[in-house]
Amino acid sequence: MKRYLITKEEDGMALREYLLQQGYSKTMLIKIKQAGGLTVNGTFHRNIDPVHENDLIEIDFPDKVPVLTGNGNLRIPIVYEDEDVVIFDKPDDILVHPATREFDDALGNFFAYRYPDTPFRPLGRLDRHTTGLCLIAKNKLTAVQLAHGVEKEYLALAEGVFPEKAGVVEAPLLRVAGSTIMRKVDATGQPSVTHYRVVEQYQDHAFLRLKLETGRTHQIRVHMAHLGHPLAGDSLYGGKTDRISRQALHCARLWYTLNGRAVEVSSSLPEDMQNLMKALKEE
Repeated sequence: MKRYLITKEEDGMALREYLLQQGYSKTMLIKIKQAGGLTVNGTFHRNIDPVHENDLIEIDFPDKVPVLTGNGNLRIPIVYEDEDVVIFDKPDDILVHPATREFDDALGNFFAYRYPDTPFRPLGRLDRHTTGLCLIAKNKLTAVQLAHGVEKEYLALAEGVFPEKAGVVEAPLLRVAGSTIMRKVDATGQPSVTHYRVVEQYQDHAFLRLKLETGRTHQIRVHMAHLGHPLAGDSLYGGKTDRISRQALHCARLWYTLNGRAVEVSSSLPEDMQNLMKALKEE
């Protein structure tokens, strides 16, 4: 539930006008009203009626997103939290969503343990073996407001020597026929754009910073393999596993602005990637 207390400056505004300024769309307001989820001081209030100083608006969102089974045995660090979002630092070998309803070992299950009765709304997903920052919206309004407003920076270790210090990969991605997870570059696929920069070049690997214009499944992994530089440890797309046992990919920075407040968080490189970088520097 979201609550708003009307200030002196907002006194006299129509309820509808006030809520539109808070980020609600006309469609959302219609659905909320139809579900009886909007009150002012605990009673029904027409959208055209004015609100006054110290009025309390309460909104209960109609929601069809299922609540997952909670699991308090998981240990997933929280790096930031407020009334609208929570940001986890996901470790290796953890799914964001449980594989099926019979499993309860995903980030979503830990979220459900901490926030009972709150639907799980991740804004973007990380693969099981990709580590780093995962942002979860605590309510439908925040999910809508941030649907296209979250920026992320990834760190990765890729194989080979890059001829250019920076570049952009524009290559559409398509699911491989017969596979539920694999993707490939294909002209009939979804438009996909990845920006990369070489931070440090080693003898036969490179340390990269990457940003996505689109968030397709396995996008960084497929795009780097498409360039001939698969991620270290990424056996699914041609990477060698002799130096690291999983794809060397980490969501290290995340930032957004919501209701005029700018938020930026970061996550340190995990130990396995740090160890690989140290070994590469010594070669």
